[in-house]
Amino acid sequence: MYSILTEDIQYVKGVGPKKAQKMAKLGIYTIEDAIFNFPRQFEDRSRTKKIIQLVDSEKISVVGKIDRISNFRPRRMDITEITISDDTGTCKIVFFNKAYIKNTFRVGDRIKIFGSVKMVNDKIEMHNCEIEYDRLDKNIGVIMPVYKLTQGVTNKDIIGIIRNIFDSSDIKIKEYMPKWLRDKYALCDINFAVKNMHFPDVKENVKIALFRLIFEELLFLQLGLFAIKAGNKIEEGIQFKSSDDLSKFEDRLPFKLTMKQSKVLDEILEDMSSKKVMNRLIQGDVGSGKTVVAQLALANCVLNGYQGAYMAPTEILVNQHYEGFIEFFYNSDVKIEMLTSSLTKKRTSEILEKLENGDIDIIIGTHSLIEERVKFKKLGLVITDEQHRFGVRQRSKLSDKGKNPDILVMTATPIPRTLALILYGDLDISIIDELPPGRKPIETLAIEKSKREWMYLNNVRGQIEKGRQVYVVCPLVEESEVLDVSSAQEVYEELQYDYFKDLKVGLLHGKMKSREKEEVMNDFKEGRINILVATTVIEVGVNVPNASLMIIENAERFGLAQLHQLRGRVGRGSDKSYCNLIYASKSEICKKRMNIMESSNDGFIISEKDLEIRGPGDFFGTRQHGLPELKVANLFKHIKILRMAQKEARFIYADDPTLDNMDNKGIKQKVEQMFSEIDGNISL
Repeated sequence: MYSILTEDIQYVKGVGPKKAQKMAKLGIYTIEDAIFNFPRQFEDRSRTKKIIQLVDSEKISVVGKIDRISNFRPRRMDITEITISDDTGTCKIVFFNKAYIKNTFRVGDRIKIFGSVKMVNDKIEMHNCEIEYDRLDKNIGVIMPVYKLTQGVTNKDIIGIIRNIFDSSDIKIKEYMPKWLRDKYALCDINFAVKNMHFPDVKENVKIALFRLIFEELLFLQLGLFAIKAGNKIEEGIQFKSSDDLSKFEDRLPFKLTMKQSKVLDEILEDMSSKKVMNRLIQGDVGSGKTVVAQLALANCVLNGYQGAYMAPTEILVNQHYEGFIEFFYNSDVKIEMLTSSLTKKRTSEILEKLENGDIDIIIGTHSLIEERVKFKKLGLVITDEQHRFGVRQRSKLSDKGKNPDILVMTATPIPRTLALILYGDLDISIIDELPPGRKPIETLAIEKSKREWMYLNNVRGQIEKGRQVYVVCPLVEESEVLDVSSAQEVYEELQYDYFKDLKVGLLHGKMKSREKEEVMNDFKEGRINILVATTVIEVGVNVPNASLMIIENAERFGLAQLHQLRGRVGRGSDKSYCNLIYASKSEICKKRMNIMESSNDGFIISEKDLEIRGPGDFFGTRQHGLPELKVANLFKHIKILRMAQKEARFIYADDPTLDNMDNKGIKQKVEQMFSEIDGNISL
């Protein structure tokens, strides 16, 4: 049946084919996509101040009369300056490369400005402004939606396009939430919610619209997760027997397990010995020793005559684990292989044949392990490392290769327990929250970009002279015309050819071929590289005990949990280790985040703070965590609504698991749509 909502976005006034291609980068292809593309925040531009009241760095609206307009072009840049005044003082408004402004406004005009206040030599300026005549209330003096953007699409463009959609068409969205549920929670109509997310008349309407949209998004998330978990339920699993030989593997370790490691291992062995399939999540901070617990679990599996699979997110990590497993099982009969996409066809065929014949006990690999051609003779235990890097379904795809194998999921991204129970409700949770003896806390120092050169010449040189090695992490691979941030290529050249000509600097990033990455990592491990410049390809699991300093360029561009993960690449030896965070932003949020990193080494505290600080594109609401992207909900800020939604999801799912009742058909469509974005169709 035809619906105007399915119309191609290019036919909307103000779009056209070229703009439509750019809108596609935002996931906007149809009218429906556009009106459900909600703002990431709102700016209250109705708040105005007198010039004398302006405070440095605030964003505010100001009304004044134009006293002077000037225009000049230093270094190929066009600068327009407008001086305005009110009854309390004067203020200079600065525009870069907007020459048209001098022909739009005249001296004597009364105008409204919205922008950032900047104190320059004790004088007030405003930069990055929007400007309009005082008589208008188009973009200033209103509650303004602020959207996620891409190159070639401005906030004004999106506002204009959505305004044209509502002005030119009779947009009517069919209600999909059951009336009983809307009545129970006083949820507004979907048409009211959507319209007021874009053009609210008053602040209260935004709150009403948000409550409806947050509730429904969390309800759909829970229903989808319930469906996936129900699909994973198996009646009876493998009953592994306890083997005395397992203690021999433990005795061979060069260290004694910590109390928490022993406790978690006992929980795993108890699960493995029961008839029930093990579904356990191990949470452990960076460096807490999750891997050795996993190795002992796999040893128990192999001693019972079964095969084990260990899935890691990157080839670098697979290589590292392979080496670690070979060392762990040295002088035993356990046969170990690794499988990655970079192996030759011949080698891959050999491994696949041996795996199917049962000639491999433990296979370590990337997501290559879930490919259809990978077959096991007797798969007993599946371990996925850094679960948040894999899609919701990927661990079940791997476990389907055996007859009800046990499942162990590991993550070094600490998740507050309440959220873990919601997100991984089908898993029992074990936590390793103590570091092995001898591990020293990493000393973290946040450094302004202006002191960057001093830091390299002193801190880096100091560590190298002690015989140590250094990581330098950058947010980009190559230089960007759009973002003013350091790229790995740029920093590599700067360090190798300017600062440290006498040292060996290496470069590592995701665009390199697997073999190149492997060579660079081996050279770094063997000490042939003093300083390794890399992107976040080294975020997870890389282990070089001699590396004692981690430098993170443009630290403000990373989440706190990611900074903590990166920091965890050092501090793996017995020597004191350090982390230097170089930041360029002067915002209060940036300072707050840097303070958190300086004051805490506890991943659980940091992850909670990370969730607190971030907006709707939150810590879990992204595809990197294997969940559908949340447009408006924040799993930390909206925990009360989450509990309400979870309660109703349980009730709905218990009564109608396939969501085929007439009341639930609209919900079913939305749940399937939400989860199809990450992993194909969900079966309800």
